[in-house]
Amino acid sequence: MKTGEKHILRHVVTHEDTAEVLGSGGLPVYSTPSMICLMEKTSYELAAMNGDKTVGTKVNISHLRACKVGTEVTSTAEIIEIDGRRLTFRVSVSDAQGLLGEGTHERFIIDPDRFLSKIK
Repeated sequence: MKTGEKHILRHVVTHEDTAEVLGSGGLPVYSTPSMICLMEKTSYELAAMNGDKTVGTKVNISHLRACKVGTEVTSTAEIIEIDGRRLTFRVSVSDAQGLLGEGTHERFIIDPDRFLSKIK
């Protein structure tokens, strides 16, 4: 794995992705938690493509614009820093009209068995 590597996912916003359903707001628009989840998934998959198991530890995201159910969104994750086991990603989500959200996301490389043994 090296800085500059990217991964892209596409997703069509469903009713289940809305702020109204998730309780993060009262409107039937793409929710911030759903957007962040897609950003994390894109970053997770990028690390997994390199054989690493990771957990998310930090998000710093700006949700810039709303979109409605049925909109196809594109999530991009790019590795911008590798510091030991800590990976930092630049993440963004956009639709056909432009940027919906952006920011950074950190994940740590873990050994799943060791990680789970600490929480049992």
